[in-house]
Amino acid sequence: MPEHQQPWNHNIHYYPAVLRALPTDATRVLDVGCGDGMLARQLSQQAAEVLALDRDGQVLAAAAAADAGCGVRYLQADFAAAPLRPGSFDAVVSMAALHHMDPPAALGKMRDLLRPGGRLFVMDVARSSSVADLPAEVAGFVVHRLHKWRHGVSKVAAPQLPPRQTYPEIRRLARAVLPGSAFRRHALWRYSITWTKPDR
Repeated sequence: MPEHQQPWNHNIHYYPAVLRALPTDATRVLDVGCGDGMLARQLSQQAAEVLALDRDGQVLAAAAAADAGCGVRYLQADFAAAPLRPGSFDAVVSMAALHHMDPPAALGKMRDLLRPGGRLFVMDVARSSSVADLPAEVAGFVVHRLHKWRHGVSKVAAPQLPPRQTYPEIRRLARAVLPGSAFRRHALWRYSITWTKPDR
C-alpha cells in the first residue's frame, strides 16, 4: 500500500516506539486497552503470546475479526477487575488508555503483572496546564499538520476522553509508583513512561 494510503493517526504514529521498547526476549505480552487491535497484531510479530484486553465489546469484536491469523488472544474485561496473574508477563504496554482508568491503580497493576526484569511501556495523553507547555503544544500542532497533509488522519475506534491529569502530575505519579522509570514528553500531545521491573 502506498505510504500516503497507510492508516495514520496520533496513536499509530507512535506504534514503532512501543515496538522498540519491547524486550527482545519477550514471549508473553499484554496490551492494555487494545482498541482496534492494530498494535496487538504488530506486537504478535515479535512475541509468541499477545493478550489484548479492552472493555469495549464492540471494538474488541472488530479487532478479533481483523486478526487474520495473527494469533492474538482477545479478552473483554475492565482492566481493574481482569483476572490476570501477577508476574505473568514479560512486557505490558498501553497506548492512550491510561487516562480512561484510575492512573495510580492501573500503573500499580501493570507493575505487578510484570515478571522480574519485565518491561512496562505506556504512551498516553495528558493535559497542558501552564505556559511551560506552550512550546510542546506548538510543536504538536506543526507535526500534526505535516502528517495530516502527508497521510490524512484515520479515525480512532475507541471512545475519546479528555485527560484529567497534567504532565507534571503524571511525571510525579510515575516516580512514585514506578521508581526509576523514564518519563518523556513527545510531540502530538503524548508522553511515554518506560520502566523495567527490578530483578529483585
